[in-house]
Amino acid sequence: MLGAIAAEVVATTALKLSHGFSKPLPSVVVAVGYLTSFALLALALKKLEVSVAYAVWSGVGTAAVCIVGIVAMKEPLTAAKAAGVLLIIGGVVTLNLTGSH
Repeated sequence: MLGAIAAEVVATTALKLSHGFSKPLPSVVVAVGYLTSFALLALALKKLEVSVAYAVWSGVGTAAVCIVGIVAMKEPLTAAKAAGVLLIIGGVVTLNLTGSH
């Protein structure tokens, strides 16, 4: 699951750097990253519930992309953005705690 999340974060970051797919290298990273992410997510779904796996993948990925944006791309950290990330993390934790084992 962590590999799927990491690939998605790399792909999303590259999407910004591709400038609308006008730069070839970041554009290739987008395609490879998302294909890798979905392939690894599909493997994770063999053992995890789809609701939990997708929530973790999308939630942790979203929070990580937000952090990358703040740290690497100098995006502002607003109170609303911080609260949103904390709510995402809380939701992911809650789903993991309530999922069947």
